[in-house]
Amino acid sequence: MSAASALRITVAINPNASFGHNREVGPRVVEALIAAGHDVAMLREPNFELLRREVAHAVEAGTDALVVVGGDGMVSLGTNLVAGTAIPLGIVAAGTGNDMARGLGLPVGDTDAAIRTLLDSLHRDPRVIDAARVRHGDLTTWYAGVLSAGFDAVVNERANTMTRPRGSSRYILALLRELLTLKPVSYILTIDGAVREVEGMLVSIANNVSLGGGMRVAPDALLDDGLLDVFIVKKLSRLEFIRVFPKVYSGTHTTHPAVEILRATSVRIETVTTIVAYADGERVGPLPVDITVVPGALRMLV
Repeated sequence: MSAASALRITVAINPNASFGHNREVGPRVVEALIAAGHDVAMLREPNFELLRREVAHAVEAGTDALVVVGGDGMVSLGTNLVAGTAIPLGIVAAGTGNDMARGLGLPVGDTDAAIRTLLDSLHRDPRVIDAARVRHGDLTTWYAGVLSAGFDAVVNERANTMTRPRGSSRYILALLRELLTLKPVSYILTIDGAVREVEGMLVSIANNVSLGGGMRVAPDALLDDGLLDVFIVKKLSRLEFIRVFPKVYSGTHTTHPAVEILRATSVRIETVTTIVAYADGERVGPLPVDITVVPGALRMLV
């Protein structure tokens, strides 16, 4: 991108990011881009599906860049619209998790720094990273971060069905409730064509290091190595799982004998019981799913 050229930039804003605590961030991003001489279309809608539809129309009509303001749900929205295209994706972190922003080294918790980084990135070539393509029945979606298909996905599914409490404490309550009935799941994993049966607590397929606001499930994952990190936690007692689980925040869980991390280009996940997969915090649907890495599928403004 040329430093001298004015760009057509679509800015998609989630007004409910971080449970509505960061409503001022989107307008500040737009003001800064306009002040820098760019042609900006600001899109805000009352719900996620309407916003996705409007942003899709803007991308189809033609834009030089898509900037999402929010958390990993907004990154998911952007990824699904520009993966496999030449349109670069920018992120201004304003959500609760912000794992993709962290993985890219973008500012989190500092709006001024995030805006400065965005403005500077428009003068540089985008960073090219991988994305993962997920097939669920007849539906194909993309993700840039992590797909979950274990205990963390079950917690997410329960939290999404709860109306109270509001805010992040809902996820903590959902986690505590699920711990009461925690038991291993019988997985059938096809990893680069090799079939394995695993009794496990967690299975995640990671392109990025973390999910859930800093859970470093795959601490050595690289965004641009053409590989996915397959994170497996095998059968554990409830007490041992509770003891090991907090270590995921420091990434020190990987030395536990029940933890295994493999690298692959394609993974199929099946289960006997019903587990709903989540990718970048967004619901994909009940297993089975087929996941394939697509090297260089995303161009990121960093």
